[in-house]
Amino acid sequence: MNPTFLTRSPRLLPAAMRIDRAPALAWIALQTAALWPTWRWMAARVADGSDDPLGLLALTALIALGVAVRGQLRSAPRLPWLAAALVGTVAATALHGHITPLLGSLVAIVAWACGLLAFLPSARRGAMQVRDGVLHAAPRFPIAALPVLGLAVLVLPLIASLQFYAGYPLRVLTAEASRWLLAPWFHVLREGSSLNVGGLLVIVDAPCSGVQMAWVGYFTACAVALWVGRGDKAFALRLPAVSVAVLLGNVLRNTALVALEATGRGTPALHEGIGLAVLAVVCGAVAWAMARRADGERASSPR
Repeated sequence: MNPTFLTRSPRLLPAAMRIDRAPALAWIALQTAALWPTWRWMAARVADGSDDPLGLLALTALIALGVAVRGQLRSAPRLPWLAAALVGTVAATALHGHITPLLGSLVAIVAWACGLLAFLPSARRGAMQVRDGVLHAAPRFPIAALPVLGLAVLVLPLIASLQFYAGYPLRVLTAEASRWLLAPWFHVLREGSSLNVGGLLVIVDAPCSGVQMAWVGYFTACAVALWVGRGDKAFALRLPAVSVAVLLGNVLRNTALVALEATGRGTPALHEGIGLAVLAVVCGAVAWAMARRADGERASSPR
């Protein structure tokens, strides 16, 4: 707003000052309220059983980030992020009812994340540390944009849609990779997304597509990147390793389960145990890849 205009209109000056001094949480809450149709659709989709409630975990992580830096939010927002939030919010509102709800919710949730990034500090402070009997200033951890945007996308109820569009190709890929691993010990043929092991047909079903494991893997990557202060570039360079870890984990899990079925040793409890064990290993590998600093990689310095 033009300062000259305000000086010529003294009645507007107090209102303009109140708007300028409005706390960051007020602006974030206002944008959240403006996107109410999106939250209502997402809640309804999860409540009626149409999708897995995994997005609540990502939303909890974003809320935890906001709580952790609530005293460090910027009083002057970053204008590029604020402009993106404004454009995205207006677009999501205008497109509501004219495009598919999931696509509209994607626009809305990215706009909301941009609004959050506009007020997030460049870095968050850790806890004060005592070394050699002296209280030292807390280290500062950069807050990267990509992990925040990634968590925002993961808030969406998109597991069912991913299963519909990408589930079958992933099941075929998993079945083919498992066939290669099982070939030295079994006579195995792939029939679509199923495996014929010595005359026994084993179906690689939707849970074996790896969609849920991919969700958990990328959630772990985003959460750990924010926790250790990984920068955007370093985060992006590690994403291929996350994809490889998820793919290998899913193939090995499927191979083990098919082998158990082929030998008649498969039980529901054993299946669940193997699935949880492989998931834990994949998440551990992803966390290690995100937390480990590569040779020659400098620590990100907050601006």
